[in-house]
Amino acid sequence: MDPVTTYLTGLDAPLRETGEKLRSVIEAALPEATGAMWHGHPVWGLGERPGTTPVCLVKAYPAYVTFGLWRGQDVADGSGRLAPGARWMASVKLRTVAEIDPELFTGWLRDAYALETR
Repeated sequence: MDPVTTYLTGLDAPLRETGEKLRSVIEAALPEATGAMWHGHPVWGLGERPGTTPVCLVKAYPAYVTFGLWRGQDVADGSGRLAPGARWMASVKLRTVAEIDPELFTGWLRDAYALETR
């Protein structure tokens, strides 16, 4: 089993369901991105080493899963759901799988990916 799968399947429900759904949205939106473990949680980025040019992350906490974008503050977000973080990052905290909007998140991911490939 790959390390990302091990991480996600090791989470308690409903965090596991949320993490697995996020993974499917990420991989559908960014088929050219590579997923790997980086600093203890899954990261998807450009090239064989996601940490070189990371695009997004999934990180579980006891009560929620964070879905973050490295250049999230530069991504258009009409929903107002992305909360600014350190440097250029922005993220959303998800407590259930129902909070995932695949269409919205796909737009964020494609915008974030485009910022990294310019």
